[in-house]
Amino acid sequence: MRDPMKNLHQLICASVLTLSAASSLAQTAPAVRVDGAWARASVQGQTGTGAFMALTARDALKLVAVSSPAAGVAEVHEMKVEGDVMRMRAIPALDLPAGKTVELKPGGYHVMLMDLKAPLMKDSVVPLTLVFRDAKGAESRMQLQLPVTVRAPAPMDGRK
Repeated sequence: MRDPMKNLHQLICASVLTLSAASSLAQTAPAVRVDGAWARASVQGQTGTGAFMALTARDALKLVAVSSPAAGVAEVHEMKVEGDVMRMRAIPALDLPAGKTVELKPGGYHVMLMDLKAPLMKDSVVPLTLVFRDAKGAESRMQLQLPVTVRAPAPMDGRK
């Protein structure tokens, strides 16, 4: 015969472990708002494209990595003028100051998706994972599904 107290004890232990795990996951979830996210459509034979969005972190964070199953390589890039030449380069991390919006947009910071496994078709979606690191070195991930379009969607909040 089963001991009802033992069953109750096991149920309580399982509940505590589940709540503890859920609490731990909630603490590692990044407090980042993502607005206006989209990826530029590509055509057959095109090996790279960009993804764009506005990121606002509640606390200071760094965007330290990006990945997508649609691309062999995904990196955060910046474009800036050096002399008379516009240059694009990968950066190891993008600072997200607390409460400040950082724009990833054409001609500035952006996510570069390279070695595309297939063209990104207009009106489809592309999965993207953002990896953040806080001041203590703890990393957290955010999964996104970006709409694929030929140009930025019109802002819905009145921003231009």
